[in-house]
Amino acid sequence: MSSFTRRNFLKTSIIGGVGAAIIRPMDSFVSSRIDGSFTSKVALTTGDNRADMAFRALEPFSKEISQAIGKRRVVLKPNIVNTNVQLASTHVDTLEGILEFIKSIGKTENVVIAESAANGPTFDGFKNFGYFRLTDKYKVKLIDLDKEPFDIIYVFDEKDFRPHAVRVSHLILDPDSFIVSVARMKTHDRIFATLSLKNIVVGAPIKDSGFTFGPSSRQGAKSDKSLMHGSGFRGINYNLYAMSGQLHPHLAVIDGFEGMEGNGPNDGTPVDHKVCVAGLDWLATDRIGIELMGINFSTVGYLNFCGQAGIGMADLNKIQVIGESINDHRKKYKLSDNFKDQLIWMNPVSQNISEQAKSNFRLSYT
Repeated sequence: MSSFTRRNFLKTSIIGGVGAAIIRPMDSFVSSRIDGSFTSKVALTTGDNRADMAFRALEPFSKEISQAIGKRRVVLKPNIVNTNVQLASTHVDTLEGILEFIKSIGKTENVVIAESAANGPTFDGFKNFGYFRLTDKYKVKLIDLDKEPFDIIYVFDEKDFRPHAVRVSHLILDPDSFIVSVARMKTHDRIFATLSLKNIVVGAPIKDSGFTFGPSSRQGAKSDKSLMHGSGFRGINYNLYAMSGQLHPHLAVIDGFEGMEGNGPNDGTPVDHKVCVAGLDWLATDRIGIELMGINFSTVGYLNFCGQAGIGMADLNKIQVIGESINDHRKKYKLSDNFKDQLIWMNPVSQNISEQAKSNFRLSYT
């Protein structure tokens, strides 16, 4: 990033303005009417500098983002799946590009980078991935969500068809937070692909101090992230959809500079892609991400559910892509080895529902 300066950002910013924001029941996202069709807008940039790409992807939405933030706290939510594997986690350069953009629109008064890392202490990830350099350069605070207040929400579990209590970060749920999902473009072993929504929904549940994956975990320590997964392919797809009303980004940024294919989100292999996607309609942004990865959108359950419910725009024909062309940058990512098993969400639940779940269902209606 030695060549990165704010002047470089401003010199390479070539995309024009966009239409006014339309308020939706869930939130606000950039939209307009083009040729009589309702259209969401998503920016697609490419290049050789992560920070610059993120900055340019956000610039078309400057006015709308500034208005949406207002006086709210800006929460940058990275995706640190593994505190030791950079390919599985948000790169510091992407965060720097976003912070530089926030600086350019004069919204630096209250900005935090907040995460609950999946596999261990969050600050281990902050240290290993160089996040502390951001606190030296920008007016930003690093927050471990596991050490912050939480609220209780209830999620679905496909093993027993009952609600289960989950501790979820109050900071992420707080209406005074403007949530920016800073995701990485990756395939996934349960939902085909993990993009901006999953980063928020599964990142918001917290874990106990001392919890890690493996034998080194403190006895009795647990992570509520597993509850959000719903005990199966159906459960996680449904929970991602059901929670999207409470837990979703107000601004989505997906870094595909180096994507992950294969057995993501931890054990995949790199894809040299050099793309960045951003938008105020998180569903439209994730839809473009899926397209760039060469994944059949109909196979991604939770995004289809959200589209059917009208939470955002999932129709590719009604999304205006600003900047680069999808067709020029589409790559076919190798899917997880178990991708056929993931398709079970398409089948009627009666085909393989457990007898215990059937019993619980009958009891709840008698």
